[in-house]
Order: sequence, then structure tokens, then C-alpha cells
Amino acid sequence: MAMNYQAPWWLPGGNVQTIWAALRAKRHLGGKPLFTRTRWTTPDNDFIDVDWLDGAASAQAGQQPLLVVFHGLEGSSSSHYAEAFADVARQRGWACAVPHFRGCSGELNWAPRAYHSGDYEEIDWILRRLAGEHAGPVLAVGISLGGNALMRWAAEAGADARRVVAGVASVCSPLDLAASGWAIGRGFNRLVYTRMFLSSMVPKALKKLDQHPGLFDRERLLAARDLYAFDNIFTAPVHGFKDTDDYWARASAKPHLRRIAVPALALNAVNDPFIPASSLPTAQGVGTHVTLWQPKTGGHVGFPGAGRRVVPELPGHVRLMPEAVASFLAQQLPSP
Repeated sequence: MAMNYQAPWWLPGGNVQTIWAALRAKRHLGGKPLFTRTRWTTPDNDFIDVDWLDGAASAQAGQQPLLVVFHGLEGSSSSHYAEAFADVARQRGWACAVPHFRGCSGELNWAPRAYHSGDYEEIDWILRRLAGEHAGPVLAVGISLGGNALMRWAAEAGADARRVVAGVASVCSPLDLAASGWAIGRGFNRLVYTRMFLSSMVPKALKKLDQHPGLFDRERLLAARDLYAFDNIFTAPVHGFKDTDDYWARASAKPHLRRIAVPALALNAVNDPFIPASSLPTAQGVGTHVTLWQPKTGGHVGFPGAGRRVVPELPGHVRLMPEAVASFLAQQLPSP
């Protein structure tokens, strides 16, 4: 099975496919997915917020599978991909949870730390708690940053990952953080995407500085014009890395894909503007448990559908990708 995706002719190029999917495409078949929020206290006395599909405030929803969706950089349960995955889960009769990385649920977290691309220890704590509370099998998908962190966790967990999840998937994830970091800092990417991310990341970091005076140099942060500089001043030192180069090298999942011992899917469009095609993993660079899907088009978390022939109700929808990923994950479920 593979995702044989081809972008509509009227959405040419990775940037158009990325932007249309995020801003204009339809996300759900029925009504907008509704979430109920619960707050968890973290082991270091901070908090994260977990949004549950259709008001299921407890993970103990029954024997049905639970789909856990880890969002991307500055994402949330209202991101287009999170709503699309929640809608697919609803159609399949699955429970669905969207845990928010620290500071992404609309309220600043309390601790000095925030979140980062290799935050596998946080992923581990979240998944093990969900698996311990939910009666049915757990499946996990990570989008972009969340997918790199998820694959990094799967590698660290090794064979023990099977005790926690039945399968995992990463979607448009920067598995080679250095390659993606440099790509997003250049040309059109720098003008549009970098500026968009920094417009929310910098104010949140400044609020973090108000919480914890002396955490970093305010003037240096205000002068940051790309993610490399931002990570050098804030993300890397706050989370225990020497600098951006150290952070990107140690947090990247790509060098660890051979160690994954649970069914895992890595889906990346070759024309993703954030991720150079030359940096994508190859079949020779991953273990036997890892499946690679690398369609030629789709953009970054885009994959918009033409609409009329596939889903008549949704011209320009984004259902194809989450449906394909959910089908892969469903194949990993234990037999009834």
C-alpha cells in the first residue's frame, strides 16, 4: 500500500499546495470536530493541555483505537491537519486526542522550558500515560516537528515501543533538521514561513523571559531573523543543547530510523518547500519496520484533493492524506 498522490492541476508547486491546504481547503466531511480539554500536570510540575474529540474528556473511552495527533511547530488542535485527522478518526469510530506541546494551547506554560523538535521524553510521558489509561490500542501520528519527535521517541524506545503503541506515522517531518532549517531560512521560505513562525514564537519567548528573568538575552532575540538564530538564543540553550548545530544534530530522527522496532510510516512529499528532497531518508537508511512514502507532490502538510471525483462535498479538501495515513495505521492494529 502506498499513497499515490497527485496534486490538482490548478494547485501547481509545493508552496501553493502548502498554503492552499492550510488556509482554504476543506477539513471535514460533517460538522467541525469538537474538542473537550483536560489539563495534565507534568512530572516537573508544569502542565500540558490535551484536547479530546467529541467531548471524550477521559481516555477510558472503550476498546476502540485511540489516535494521538502530535501537532507541528506552533500548531494546535485547531490546525487544519489536526481537524482533518480528528474527522477521519470520528468516521472510523476511533477516539482521538491532540496533546499540545508546552505553550501551544493558548496559555503560556510555567516552566522555563517550552518544546523542541527532539522532545522524545515528553512524547514518552504522554504516550505511556495514554496507553495506561486507554483500554484499546493506541496509534500515533506526528505532523512536521511533532513527527520528528515521535520518530525520535520510537527509536529511543526500541522494542518497548510495541507495549505502548501499535503503530506510528510522521507526516512531512524534518527528519534532518539541519537540512530543513537551512531551507526554511532562504528566499521565499524566509520571507513567508520564517516570518510567520517568528511572529508567534518571539512574543511567546519574550513572555517566557518575563516569567524567568535572565533566561536569555532579550536584544539578541529581538534581532533574530531566522530559526537558526532563534534556536541559538532560545530553543537550544533552554533545552540543554550547546547551540543550534548541536540541537539540530542531536534532535534529528533520520540517523536513528534503523533503530525503530514498531511499525512506522514516514510520509514526505518530494516538493515540500521546507524539506530538501536530497535530505529525505532512503530505503537503505531505515530499518525493516519503517515504510517510506514519498509522492512527488503535496507540499508541506498539504496534499489537497481535487474534490469532485473523490469527495464531491469537498472541493479542495485535505482528506486524502489523513485517510491514507489512518489506513496504514489501521493495518497495524491487532486482530480482533
